[in-house]
Amino acid sequence: MKLSSISITFFLALQALSVLLVNSQGTDSCNSNLNLNLPFDTSSLHCISVWSQYDFILRYVQTSSNVWSFVLSAPDTNSFLGMGFSSNGQMVGSSAVVGWISADGTGTMKRYFLGGQRPDLVVPNEGNLTMVDNSSSITSQSSRIYMAFQLNTSQPRSRVLYSVGQIGVIPSSPGFALAEHRDKVSTRLNYVTGTTSATSRPHSKLRRSHGIINMVSWGILMLIGAIVGRYFRQWDPLWFYSHLLIQSCAFLAGLSGIITGFVLEHRLGVDVDTHKALGIFILVLGCLQVMAVFARPGKESKVRKYWNWYHQNGGRILIAFAIANVFYGIHLGDEGTAWNASYAVAISILFLVSLVLELHLWRKN
Repeated sequence: MKLSSISITFFLALQALSVLLVNSQGTDSCNSNLNLNLPFDTSSLHCISVWSQYDFILRYVQTSSNVWSFVLSAPDTNSFLGMGFSSNGQMVGSSAVVGWISADGTGTMKRYFLGGQRPDLVVPNEGNLTMVDNSSSITSQSSRIYMAFQLNTSQPRSRVLYSVGQIGVIPSSPGFALAEHRDKVSTRLNYVTGTTSATSRPHSKLRRSHGIINMVSWGILMLIGAIVGRYFRQWDPLWFYSHLLIQSCAFLAGLSGIITGFVLEHRLGVDVDTHKALGIFILVLGCLQVMAVFARPGKESKVRKYWNWYHQNGGRILIAFAIANVFYGIHLGDEGTAWNASYAVAISILFLVSLVLELHLWRKN
């Protein structure tokens, strides 16, 4: 009872501390006035909450026929803030304004062109955004960052992206390389009505189909088939036909998953060369395994041991690359921790089963 009371008290104290930490951050709302020294007039800005999860507040107005003013505010978490403008709601191909406050209190803002998902394709001082000279400003006030800038355009794009960087990871000179964001959201902003809504990613069903099919086929079924082939030989010939059936289903499903990947790449027009190369390599290994079945020598053949060595190790290499490519695909798809955790749990269970069966096999031999 005493231990339980101490645990409850400790839990309540942690809750109270977390509330105090949240409340200690500065808050901003559309009902509050901007008391900032900005390089342009802020008296007539429209205001809207654009990303409630991270308390992003956007103020904007069309200052003249070809000038738009923006002020983006968010809690100062020692990370960068990004606001991008996209033609299709995707980050790749968009142009963004990114700002951060360094440890010494120096504020920096830069334009970036997001040419791809690799760091070297996120290029500073590039893109199709034209900022008004001497109009940008970034400052920290009451534990919030205010990023202000003006764009030379008659109409900004309505597909607006917001991102927040990893805590404690900000760009630095001389290259100002932009690290991967902590989180992002794609929205559609109606500049006339002042309304915004989150948008789903294009071809989301095809993305998920591609991911699930390849995860289940190459990443799970192949491993189950390998377990059956190695540890259940005492049930001959059932083990062989079960192994053959499972691997055949995995291969055919995996082939359809790779085809959906080619279709998805064509529709999205994104750079996934590494992921695609790994997928093709895995498919080639799978084809070699299929062809090996037709060249399988008899049990009494002198070359049977070499065939076994090739078949078993080729399968292990295939499975290793398949698991790595599944995790890499989850990363590229930006599916988050839920997909990573689910697949990691499934793989961990299968590896644990394999370990137990392997120990049993060693003891038996």
